[in-house]
Amino acid sequence: MARLRFQISMSLDGFVAGPNQSEENPLGEGGMQLHEWAFRLAAWREPHGEPGGEVNASTKVVEESLENIGATVMGRKMFGGSGAWGDDPWEGWWGEDPPFHTPVFIVTHHARPPVAKLGGTTFTFVTDGIESALEQARSAAGGKDVAVGGGASVAQQYMKAGLVDEMQIHLVPVLLGGGARLFDNLDGAKPGLECVGSVAAPGVTHLTYRVT
Repeated sequence: MARLRFQISMSLDGFVAGPNQSEENPLGEGGMQLHEWAFRLAAWREPHGEPGGEVNASTKVVEESLENIGATVMGRKMFGGSGAWGDDPWEGWWGEDPPFHTPVFIVTHHARPPVAKLGGTTFTFVTDGIESALEQARSAAGGKDVAVGGGASVAQQYMKAGLVDEMQIHLVPVLLGGGARLFDNLDGAKPGLECVGSVAAPGVTHLTYRVT
């Protein structure tokens, strides 16, 4: 059965972005440290159109995380920006050839027409909630899994609703001291988690949980 899979990098003190997030600094102060392990990898650089990169224990984890993904759901901030779109809406952080190469559904309060990009990525903006976004993503995925692309708010909403089937935490040995904490705002929801994988790699430990 197609699964809803969620992955994110997190600091040891539980934050997935640092304090004072902004359009100029979307990951907040210190937040870029959470992804340095990935930026070094050839497996990350190639889908983003960048040459070179390392091969290490994280490589297989990244490659497996991309397997069987037919669509992605993400929050507005991960797409780019906040608030009303305006007369000349920005088309997000991802450039003309985003790395998804599948349909992407943006959970937002502000409607706008879909944005088609190179490589098979189309951003569709969903204003009637996470369940609608997931239903549309599953339809578009054609039987493949759906990925939750983040950030913290949309991940929390899916966890609180009990819709996440698999969670992968890329645990980075840094302390951010503030920012967006992954496991806030769950309103008492306590999903059962079974650890089904653990991989130690340079600068990160990859923990995979099945939600029971």
